[in-house]
Amino acid sequence: MKHNLRRDAKAILMAALAAADPTAAMDQVLRTREDLDRYERIFVVGAGKAGGTMARAVEQFLGGRISAGCVNVKDGDIAKTRVIQLRPCGHPVPDERGLNGAKRIAEICADAGENDLVVCLLSGGASALMPSPAPPITLDEKQETTRLLLACGADIREINAVRKHISALKGGQLARLAAPAHVLGLILSDVVGDDLDVIGSGPTAPDASTFQTAFAVLEKYELRERVPGRVRERLRNGALETPKASDPLFENVENIIVGSNQKSLESAARAAKELGYKTLILSSTIEGETKDVARMHAAIARQIRTHEQPVRPPVCVISGGETTVTMRNGSAGKGGRNQEFALAAALEVAGLEDVLILSAGTDGTDGPTDAAGAMADGTTVARANARACDALENHDAYPLFHELGDLITTGSTGTNVMDLHLILVR
Repeated sequence: MKHNLRRDAKAILMAALAAADPTAAMDQVLRTREDLDRYERIFVVGAGKAGGTMARAVEQFLGGRISAGCVNVKDGDIAKTRVIQLRPCGHPVPDERGLNGAKRIAEICADAGENDLVVCLLSGGASALMPSPAPPITLDEKQETTRLLLACGADIREINAVRKHISALKGGQLARLAAPAHVLGLILSDVVGDDLDVIGSGPTAPDASTFQTAFAVLEKYELRERVPGRVRERLRNGALETPKASDPLFENVENIIVGSNQKSLESAARAAKELGYKTLILSSTIEGETKDVARMHAAIARQIRTHEQPVRPPVCVISGGETTVTMRNGSAGKGGRNQEFALAAALEVAGLEDVLILSAGTDGTDGPTDAAGAMADGTTVARANARACDALENHDAYPLFHELGDLITTGSTGTNVMDLHLILVR
């Protein structure tokens, strides 16, 4: 079978995205529940990049049973609902719209009683899209803290440990606010390991982190003196701790994972097999510095191309997870971790024939750009006319891949289950 690597890579990516669509999974979950009629009122709240898709799915099933609803979504979400209010908000840095939406969500939760059900829809991006700073911390101070955390190389668990402890809703506090109502969390996982207390900073889950944990993150990344003073003082001195697993309020809380990176990888593998590739799933838990992880994937591509190990071509190697870009040199470049992944890999496979590496975010966006990611092959560096190294150093992959025509652009996908990496060897 003659393989067109670019065409095949895009087809495999689309299969992975289809598997991450939460609509069918949520419908299946709701249809199996026999307790929905017992509640006097049903409320729907939540936040995330897949918030519109998830809200529409719940509304289609529950219809007129919903008394009120508010879900914060990312700018560009095109979903339409009739009962549940969708509020577009800023991401990855929270904004005033997100704050106002979070206030409405808090009002809905506080209004719920012991005979009511609060359905909380969570997906990637919920941490930024549902900002509710703990007084006296202001939104501006939370925005500055978020920017510093995103730029320092902290992983998502470390970032969320801080977010939870300067928030009034995260880290199980939404569930505490909704008590004594019953809470059903329907969750699309965008974190490695599908940890409930990390996804969206766990507003409906027991929090394993503490104020001490959060303050240690500031010290680890030398942010203690850089974050706003009120953030530093709250994390150092503590306040009312987030609810832990032993809290009886969680007896009325149920959290269900409706979609994950692993399911998308499995769908990608099936699509690759149908296209005639041998397939190998490396892991759905890939983490680390983006450039280092990309170089490891490039090394696998070289081993397959040169020695036909561990699998003889044609082969598709698949992995998923969420890597981290540590910004250096005060760079103001344009790109995201998936574009940086593809560029770092391009430098390592330069000159290799019949090899392609793709990296894309399943939400359809990569950093502050309109691309989901990019793809690279053995000709990328040559076509870049000696600009590849500088672009990587300056975190400026977007202009380069845009000029080469190798950006992956899907538009908003209505879902988010981390990133997908493909190695195709013909």
